[in-house]
Amino acid sequence: MVADTQKPLIEICVEGIDGLLAAQAAGADRVELCASLIEGGITPSLGTVRAALESATIPFHVIVRPRGGDFLYSEAEYRSMLADVEALRELGVAGVVVGCLTADGAIDEARMSALVEAAGPLNVTCHRAFDMTRDPAEALEALIRCKVGRVLTSGKRDTALEGVELLAEL
Repeated sequence: MVADTQKPLIEICVEGIDGLLAAQAAGADRVELCASLIEGGITPSLGTVRAALESATIPFHVIVRPRGGDFLYSEAEYRSMLADVEALRELGVAGVVVGCLTADGAIDEARMSALVEAAGPLNVTCHRAFDMTRDPAEALEALIRCKVGRVLTSGKRDTALEGVELLAEL
């Protein structure tokens, strides 16, 4: 019997096209494409996404986040997120990375479900908004109900190593 020696996938969060190309050259398996990582990552420009589509040899997911700060979005911000997801789907990116919370620290299921629906066949990841939820077990169940495929989390800690206990539970 052959031992399972599958290596872990390496996904790197990068800023802009140069970050994507550097990660790709260094052997990344997948990239999360962002602008302004200093703000926690916001939606990159359409030109950046188009350049990435022309140059990428690895799949990349695009963050859809209209601004830095919290994950409580106005109706106008939310509508812009829906429009961005639809545009990214039409462009043919591999996936989108989104996250919407309610004022009481829960996953905003109505908005997350609508974003997943707008994404259609794209992979959908919930970003670190997950780490701001009040109850991670309930948040995970909410994301499952919303049909979100992946969750980016460090177990509600600064690093995944620090949050490994919660990660194992989830």
